[in-house]
Amino acid sequence: MSTTQPLLIELGTEELPVKALPGLAQAFFDGVLDGLHKRGIGFDRDGAKPLYTPRRLAVLLRAVDVRQPEQKSEVLGPYLNIALDAQGQPTKALQGFAAKAGIDWITLERTSDAKGERFVHRATKPGADTASLLEEIVREALAAMPIPKPMRWGGHDYGFARPVHWLVLLLGKDVVPAQVLGVRSDRMSRGHRFMHDKPVWFSVPGDYVEFLRGANVLVDPDERRERIVQEVTAAASATGGSARIDAGILEEVNGLTEWPVAIACGFEREFLAVPQEALIATMEANQKFFPVLDAAGTLSERFIGVANIASRDESEVRKGYERVIRPRFADAKFFFDEDLKQGLASMGEGLKTVKYQDKLGTVADKVARVAALAEAIAPAAGVDPAQARRAAELSKNDLQSRMVNEFPELQGIAGRYYAKAAGEAAEVADAIDEAYMPRFAGDAIALSKLGQVVAVAERLDTLAGGFAAGLKPTGNKDPFSLRRNALGLARTLIEGGLEIDLEKALLEASGVAAFQQPLRQQIEARKKAADALKDKELKAASQSLDESAQPLAVLNAGDITSFILDRLRGYYADQAVPSQQFDTVEALANSQVGLKLSDFDLRLKAIAEFVKLPEAEALAAANKRSRNILKKVEGEVPSAIDASLFNEPAERELAEAVDAAVADTDPLLAQRDYVAVLGRLARLRPQVDAFFDKVMVNVDDSAVRNNRLALLKRLSDRLGSVAAIEHLSI
Repeated sequence: MSTTQPLLIELGTEELPVKALPGLAQAFFDGVLDGLHKRGIGFDRDGAKPLYTPRRLAVLLRAVDVRQPEQKSEVLGPYLNIALDAQGQPTKALQGFAAKAGIDWITLERTSDAKGERFVHRATKPGADTASLLEEIVREALAAMPIPKPMRWGGHDYGFARPVHWLVLLLGKDVVPAQVLGVRSDRMSRGHRFMHDKPVWFSVPGDYVEFLRGANVLVDPDERRERIVQEVTAAASATGGSARIDAGILEEVNGLTEWPVAIACGFEREFLAVPQEALIATMEANQKFFPVLDAAGTLSERFIGVANIASRDESEVRKGYERVIRPRFADAKFFFDEDLKQGLASMGEGLKTVKYQDKLGTVADKVARVAALAEAIAPAAGVDPAQARRAAELSKNDLQSRMVNEFPELQGIAGRYYAKAAGEAAEVADAIDEAYMPRFAGDAIALSKLGQVVAVAERLDTLAGGFAAGLKPTGNKDPFSLRRNALGLARTLIEGGLEIDLEKALLEASGVAAFQQPLRQQIEARKKAADALKDKELKAASQSLDESAQPLAVLNAGDITSFILDRLRGYYADQAVPSQQFDTVEALANSQVGLKLSDFDLRLKAIAEFVKLPEAEALAAANKRSRNILKKVEGEVPSAIDASLFNEPAERELAEAVDAAVADTDPLLAQRDYVAVLGRLARLRPQVDAFFDKVMVNVDDSAVRNNRLALLKRLSDRLGSVAAIEHLSI
């Protein structure tokens, strides 16, 4: 008889929640495998993966041990001084231990540990049949699944994500008896609800995938996903276009179907006058349809729906899909047309009544601050300050539009359309959209320099305002998304190559008057109201509001810089940059004035090349040693070097080598060719090694000692001109 058999477990349910389906399937799969592993039951995982459709979760393993291995146990008993009396006879403690084990005490074994010798009961028993353990394994796997709100049905006291209707449990050709969630195990599954509404019987687990395919069920999610892509691509191609296949929508459609069939549909061309982003959002998010794009990548009047059935009359399905989408498109067109009548500029008036934050005023107040910032930092980025101010002034007006009220994800995008319709410069219109970029993790930064400037100004104000109002994130709480804004700011500065002094920009953004103005206005208004009404409660509230202004008066731009650098650490870690290399540049950045993140990035990339050099480790250690020596010097380290005080050839040779290296690297530093700088400094290693081998720095002669300290300082300053390379030394 074979020692292994294939195993099939299938739990049949009503339609499972689509977004949770992949996670539920993975959890069930992991739970079953974990249950086998904990019991010592071997299995072949090769090719195994979660299998699922909206109506079933399954585990299929091609080889599982039919029995557990022998189960060995070891139970420690009392120490000899407690177990035996003076005559060597068993005490009550030993007798009780032996009785519990069910054996005579004389047969117990002995073992020793740090405390001495003691009795031990060792036993071996045959392993259980795998079949006898499977019900328990399935129950444990189901109990461990992440289901926050289990459903209950039929008056039962148990629950699951959805009501359960069948259970297939086969080990080899045999059904394993079990009862789980109110259903008994069998070898009977079910086919497609409409196309094969009859039982599907399995003789052995190996029949599972093929037999269900014959019953119009693709239980393998990878096969189903591939079929969806092929069907949608072919259907779009037949219309003369190409399908836009969003990965998230694809996964949702995969979780909604057992037998996907693509159906080409269309809508009236007049709707194409609406921003295509709104139409695409409606098709994808609301209906799970795939838009069809033309050769230029622009939305066409075609889309692809995916049915969970091969219909006898496909035209009826098409009509249904087109019917459900038409009212939403009509609404979007109405909103768009009405917004065009109002105009983008007039929308901005409404921002004066929208509160941004209690201490920071209205959205209109924020827009005014961002506009001033954008104008101030524009020259450093080579951008027209007037255009930067104009784009920032209009950047949030569309928040008052009907379109954004219906489709919040279109903020900025809608503004771009309205700005172009109003005759604004194309660059300004595009920057209104790009100010929100990157919108999410992995999204691209703004494409244009103007858009980058507005995006930077927006995030500078958000960070400065958030810190000023005491909203710095704590733990998992980050109500103003300051972490995301910090990373978006850093990415824009780095990836955009913007030569903007971060600390200077933060000081500009942290102007206390800009933040206090809206707050002071609130205070004065409350005071006037309180005085007019003689209302004690209003007076108290006014006083409280006045006191709440105090945190805005204390704001350290350095704190925000450190916060941004913390986000950058994770950004570079995702690019496999070692933390030690990041430390070298961060340490230098913290000691210098005028931090530019684009320059930070260049230095970090240079360090990545430097560590590949054979001289890197020795020079890092030498610089660490130099820094440690210089730290211990009382008073100021001399800067002048007197060649007449050199007593050793090694110090003279090092001085000459450093002079040559400084002369060679000065122009390279000016060009910010940091890779070349470090490559040139690597050539100092022979002279540096010789100096530390043959020269004593702290000699009694103060003149010689100070001269050598000056040489070390000159060396260390140049070795640390790109980054604090001593941090590379362990």
